[in-house]
Amino acid sequence: MIPQRARTPGAPPPTPVWRVALGWILAAVSVYLFVWLVRELGSRLRPRSFAILYPENGLTSFLIGVAVLIGVLLLTSYIGKLWGQRTRRGRKISYLAVLGDQFTHVFFWAVMLIALYPIFYVAAASFDPLNTLVSASLGSPQDQLLVRARVIPDLLRGKDFSNYAKLFDGLVIYTWQWAVLGLAGLAVLGIAVLWVLVQRNGGATTPRLRRARGIINIVIGLGVVGFLSLLSPGQFGGYGNESKFLLWIRNTLLISGTTGIIAIVLTSTSGYALARLRFPGRFQVLLTFIFIQMFPGFLGLIATYNLISGLGLANTFTGLILAYSGGVIAFGTWLYKGYVESLPASLEEAALVDGCTRWSAYWRIVLPLSGPMLVFIFLNQFIGTYAEFLLANIILTGATSWNVGVGLRSFQSSQFATNYGPFAAAAVLGSLPIVLLFYAFQQVFVSGTVSGGVKE
Repeated sequence: MIPQRARTPGAPPPTPVWRVALGWILAAVSVYLFVWLVRELGSRLRPRSFAILYPENGLTSFLIGVAVLIGVLLLTSYIGKLWGQRTRRGRKISYLAVLGDQFTHVFFWAVMLIALYPIFYVAAASFDPLNTLVSASLGSPQDQLLVRARVIPDLLRGKDFSNYAKLFDGLVIYTWQWAVLGLAGLAVLGIAVLWVLVQRNGGATTPRLRRARGIINIVIGLGVVGFLSLLSPGQFGGYGNESKFLLWIRNTLLISGTTGIIAIVLTSTSGYALARLRFPGRFQVLLTFIFIQMFPGFLGLIATYNLISGLGLANTFTGLILAYSGGVIAFGTWLYKGYVESLPASLEEAALVDGCTRWSAYWRIVLPLSGPMLVFIFLNQFIGTYAEFLLANIILTGATSWNVGVGLRSFQSSQFATNYGPFAAAAVLGSLPIVLLFYAFQQVFVSGTVSGGVKE
């Protein structure tokens, strides 16, 4: 009689043999189907295109690489299983569970790299003066395989800032504007010094340091906005539309910033009224907002243009701001209404008992607690209108009044004459305001909604 191994109390039962065998059979079938699919797709790529690199024995090398990757995952999973059983005595670890975790990590890394690849490609193309990344011809045989196939750029040869220089060609900056930039630069230096002080104190921030950081951020924001808003079209004397890129940034910040502020004012007041007040027609207004959101905005382009043109606001920032502001009321009002309804009504009732009016309770109680939602509404409207193209292309005419979206479209003069280098440089610089805006409001955006609102 073969003695049975005693099972540790509380440990999971051993995995049946048929389950293990079924898992290996499914893995083998999956590998076979994958190899068959790759070979079938490879056989259908005929005739070969001159713009696609076909290395010698490339398919065989690819399959060997996939097999090696699978072997490494199998080996590391087995090592991880043994290590886990040694460090956690008395606990059995399933090999399939470890292998599943390994494949999950590889999958997420692959998804992350695929998501970041376009950003990396555009950033690399912005430093390429010869547009070799988008050239149909392949690289020289001396280059590495991925570099020759234009999958990754060659970052060591032929890279400069000429594409970025074209965006500022002919730009004239006055002395007082340099002074504003210098003030913003000093504020940046102040943030660096503040960061060093915080690190020397063990990372702990005092109220004085937080207040100083807030003041420095405000100075930076006012300096950058003041510098861009005071630029005039006469300062851009370069050849080509790409030299007016900074003017497009100014126009976009003015349009999007004003639209975001109007969105906060309109949605906060209307959302609060629909959430807290009871008046005739309230239900009908909510149904109207739902009905408006059923239709995409571009369906009303012709009507919007006729209305803006009839008011004499064509080719003006005012007309575009009014068109953007009218489209955000329904969505933002629903968001803010739901947010206000999540706040305790007892806070406002206590304020009304203490002698506050309805407006005073809204101003002193509700608005201070609505910081995260107001920031979200502002960012949502700002980003939505930052690079908007359809409506801006209809209302705005002339290179001096374009926003970033319409301006980037002008880089393509024809099907085979696209300035990809300046386009990529403008795309990189044009994304910086969005990144900085998220960085500036990240603490407010993720902060608690009513933390500290009720005191015991």
